[in-house]
Amino acid sequence: MDNQNNNQNNNNQNNRNPNNRNNKQGFSFIILVTLITSIMVMALFQFQGAGNDNEISYDEFLEMVDDGKVEEVEIQSGRIVITEKKEKGHKTAKEYYTGVVRDDSLAERLEKANVKFSQQIPDTTSAIIAQTVFSLIPVVILVGVFVWMTRKMSKGGGMMGIGKSNAKMYVEKQTGVTFRDVAGQDEAKESLQEVVDFLHNPGKYTSVGAKLPKGALLVGPPGTGKTLLAKAVAGEAKVPFFSLSGSAFVEMYVGVGASRVRDLFKQAQQMAPCIIFIDEIDAIGKSRDNQMGSNDEREQTLNQLLAEMDGFESNKGLVLLAATNRPEILDPALLRPGRFDRRIVVEKPDLKGRVDVLKVHSKDVRMDETVDLEAIALATSGAVGSDLANMINEAAITAVKKGRTAVSQSDLFEAVEVVLVGKEKKDRIMSQEERKIVSYHEVGHALVSALQKDAEPVQKITIVPRTMGALGYVMQTPEEEKFLNTKKELHAMLVGMLAGRAAEEIVFDTVTTGASNDIEKATKVARAMVTQYGMSEKFGLIGLESIQNRYLDGRPVSNCGQETASEIDKEVMKLLKDSYEAAKDLLKGHRKALDKIAAFLIEKETITGKEFMEIFHEVEGINPDDKKEKSEERITMNPVSLEKTEES
Repeated sequence: MDNQNNNQNNNNQNNRNPNNRNNKQGFSFIILVTLITSIMVMALFQFQGAGNDNEISYDEFLEMVDDGKVEEVEIQSGRIVITEKKEKGHKTAKEYYTGVVRDDSLAERLEKANVKFSQQIPDTTSAIIAQTVFSLIPVVILVGVFVWMTRKMSKGGGMMGIGKSNAKMYVEKQTGVTFRDVAGQDEAKESLQEVVDFLHNPGKYTSVGAKLPKGALLVGPPGTGKTLLAKAVAGEAKVPFFSLSGSAFVEMYVGVGASRVRDLFKQAQQMAPCIIFIDEIDAIGKSRDNQMGSNDEREQTLNQLLAEMDGFESNKGLVLLAATNRPEILDPALLRPGRFDRRIVVEKPDLKGRVDVLKVHSKDVRMDETVDLEAIALATSGAVGSDLANMINEAAITAVKKGRTAVSQSDLFEAVEVVLVGKEKKDRIMSQEERKIVSYHEVGHALVSALQKDAEPVQKITIVPRTMGALGYVMQTPEEEKFLNTKKELHAMLVGMLAGRAAEEIVFDTVTTGASNDIEKATKVARAMVTQYGMSEKFGLIGLESIQNRYLDGRPVSNCGQETASEIDKEVMKLLKDSYEAAKDLLKGHRKALDKIAAFLIEKETITGKEFMEIFHEVEGINPDDKKEKSEERITMNPVSLEKTEES
């Protein structure tokens, strides 16, 4: 079922904007014909000027006559054709030509040299006609092709179809997507279901005085299913559905976008009730306040869109859906009630949502009894719907490669690793020294996580290189879904991130470049604690940075002066330095466990979290049956001083 839907959706995408495709083909054809015609004209003139190698000057011609080398001369309207006397051993005589010069003594000179000569009566009419015909043929061909293409493409509207809307109309059978195919977005589906129900049963709402929302804006990170939700609305509503991208309105010609907007709403009003969906509306809906990025064509298109949204009545059953992942740059006039009445947030799914998404994408995939989708959902915190669909597909491919007929839990976990850190690099062979360094680095991360109460449990440790650049990594899986992090947990994250570098320094008395990603992540967390979360004693509760493009890269933007920024850097450095010293203290206190686990990892290359904890308990002399009691004695970190303490 999903495969059929995917194929059908691909076909729909391939068939989208046929007028635009015809326009491109038409322009390409005209350019090709123009090029061929130009080549023909150039070849014609080249042909007319051929034979330049046989041209001689008039002086050379007279010299040949005086030397007795000329057999015959023909005086034409534009030139004199000279036939040279045959040389011995040659079957044919050479011919030359020269220009006509007013010379009254030429005939006398030719008679004296016994040269046969004749004069051709000029036919000026034929010459003019021939030259005119040859000159006009390319022009006639080009004009004919242009007129033919214009008449053919004007059926699409406007000159070459430029001002015609490129919206593709879908109906229920063509989308093949319903709300059953969308999971993890219950709130968004509920909001859109009301719109669909209003289109089906308008009397139920109008009897109370309710009006159909004019527009709904789908907002969220990439891959969360905004376009899929729009297709599901089309499949559920059973009304005409116009779909196009925001960039389809914008052309290099000013006024074309506005014309396309008018044409789109004209078509939609003729077919109401219907739904219009504009994907990536930020392409035309950017705020007009920014003079640096002003664009007349885009602003005219936006103005026309605003006018059209005010121009239709909601009782006609016309609904505008739009999607974007940059709502902060949209024009305020576009977002006000009366245009986009609803803002529907399509967020990353939570634990339950991820389980539902995995179920939707795995319903046609054969799985064995070991599969636990909830465990996979726990291990993929922060993943969006497209990520989870990719993981299911990668797991199915892995199962086929291993010769199995069903997907197992190990295939799913391997697929999670492939999506997150890439495939194993089997051709990269590290030296024994590098394997040892990477092993201690990864075990340092894992051991510090096991020693801290607020850290996430270890699922897997490996020193097998991956295609995304990792020489090894530690997979940690939370025990439950969390939406908030405490100050203790953030400190534990910092200590755990820097533990790999700490293990390198303790064991090898030097450091390597392998901790660059750890340092980058730790710096980001520490800076957020100081500037965004108010967890710094020095600055207190003040927001020193704000998030820009929240649904894309989420990059913070500074809200403070240069002097304060310098103090922030000092505070972040102090926080990282204290966390690094805490990590070294923890590892020095458990050096025996560090050495034994690292040696086991070097031998096996990959160990599970269970094997890791068994060795740790064995070295520390902890009975696994009593780990609940012993867990209270695990070393933790004071959130303020980061000094090592014991919990009673």
